[in-house]
Amino acid sequence: MKNLTMPLQGAQMLFVAFGSLVLMPLLTGLDTNVALFTAGIGTLLFQLVTKRQVPIFLASSFAFIAPIMYGVQTWGIPSTMGGLMAAGLVYVILGAVIKIKGGGFIKRLLPPVVVGPVIIVIGLGLAPVAVNMAIGKTADGSIALVEQNTALIISLASLFTTIAVAIFAKGLLKLMPILAGISVGYSLSLAFGIIDFTPVKQAAWIALPNFVAPEFNWQAILFMIPVAIAPAVEHIGDILAISNVTGKDYLKKPGLHRTLTGDGVATIAASAFGGPPNTTYSEVTGAVTLTKNFNPVVMTWTAITAILFSFVGKLGALLQTIPVPVMGGIMCLLFGSIAAVGLNSLIKNHVDMNEPRNLSIVGVTLVFGIGGMAFGIGSFSLTGISLCGIVAITMNLVLPDNAAAHAKIVNDEVSHSN
Repeated sequence: MKNLTMPLQGAQMLFVAFGSLVLMPLLTGLDTNVALFTAGIGTLLFQLVTKRQVPIFLASSFAFIAPIMYGVQTWGIPSTMGGLMAAGLVYVILGAVIKIKGGGFIKRLLPPVVVGPVIIVIGLGLAPVAVNMAIGKTADGSIALVEQNTALIISLASLFTTIAVAIFAKGLLKLMPILAGISVGYSLSLAFGIIDFTPVKQAAWIALPNFVAPEFNWQAILFMIPVAIAPAVEHIGDILAISNVTGKDYLKKPGLHRTLTGDGVATIAASAFGGPPNTTYSEVTGAVTLTKNFNPVVMTWTAITAILFSFVGKLGALLQTIPVPVMGGIMCLLFGSIAAVGLNSLIKNHVDMNEPRNLSIVGVTLVFGIGGMAFGIGSFSLTGISLCGIVAITMNLVLPDNAAAHAKIVNDEVSHSN
């Protein structure tokens, strides 16, 4: 019975992660079956690097949604995958630096004043895409796919269901708001008759995922590298979270250098097959908290289950039938939530916006990122997230930290006024 329990618990963990795992490739045009395969392979590689000590599952990273959408439209999927492999290499390099210099290096290079606005840009930069899809249009708003009133009913039902489950649900259901939102939106879409099951009928039961080999385009690589900032910092937060849950300090054993390297290796492997980059999943950490099963072997079975599901051809075809308004409604919450995480990073770390240095870094990063500022020489150009990430890091390293002097001036002014 014990031998059967582990695989069943592993499958349960995949069910918790499933909504988020498949949503990312659905939004970016990648193959859902490949995403399942690379989530499984990535998790197994992470366990290999960390000596299977951390009960955590890796799958599709939402922080890369905007860059992948831009990359696919600009250079195509193969070149985008090459850029993502470079981003994974950044994790590995950071892991090596942390091994040599210690974790304080990350805090100096990527403080909250840098990470916060970059994460906000990642979320808000996608706001128009979410709204267009919610009203039944393509991501760029050029083509209407579903009648607007019908689309709004479906998208709002998906949105409100996701919110309601996240706030009011109990137990494991509370960890699956995206899956619940997709289920309700899909049911309404069936009622309105806007789903075409032809691809499902034509798909084979067992099929090889549509793997895509990467190509290496230096523009795509330079575009993707700065994007690694946000998920690298997110990774540290997730490792801290699972450490608190289990009562073990994974930052020390196996060590942050190993977990970050494991994440990087998983992302490189995922990109090599044409899948989305991997990141540690907080939904699964929440499930670990509820079940109190801290055995990393459970995640091994979760990974194996994901790999097996990736070869079910009809599953991928069924996921592709999810209408645009369903995803658009959930995206309205999802992208706003990403921006809120960045804002919370500034608030939680008491970043003083009255201090000119902080205000300059945050202000310029937000405007450059959301406004679409672009710098280019010849065929080389930087724009969006990649540009604002580089700008934020550079400003943080170059601008003098006069926080103490500024605080003294403010205190003196207050004293004089009194």
